[in-house]
Amino acid sequence: MLHEQELKTFVEGTTNFFEVTAQQPASIGSPYLMEGSPSVHEYTGVINISGKREGAVYFTAPKAMLTVLLMKMQENDFSHETMRDLVGEVANMISGNVRRDFGRDFVISVPSVLSGEKPQIRYKPGMRSFIIPINWRSHSAKLIVALT
Repeated sequence: MLHEQELKTFVEGTTNFFEVTAQQPASIGSPYLMEGSPSVHEYTGVINISGKREGAVYFTAPKAMLTVLLMKMQENDFSHETMRDLVGEVANMISGNVRRDFGRDFVISVPSVLSGEKPQIRYKPGMRSFIIPINWRSHSAKLIVALT
């Protein structure tokens, strides 16, 4: 189970991503504990974690938010593949920010992506996850941290 300071590292990694990449800060809601499989948006980037911690980090966002994020990044390709690439890269960058604080025993995978109308997160029974709400401009997303 994550400790409060470890959760703060994920919050800081997320705020750092939006400040640097989107050049506009996101407001982060209070993280909360959720058991079971959380609901996700149309696009979800997945980073599997191994080493001292096991599990995954998910960044899930609606298409509208990703479209605006691409515009802020001066990108004009809004195809399904570009959305998939972006959500995977956001999950990767946030996890990379966290890895700097957690150290080399926090091993992150290459991003994978879930997309579609109702993508499902494969979830180990009994695994507990923290949901970190993200609000950026008029859009809402979530960072889901499911680690042992």
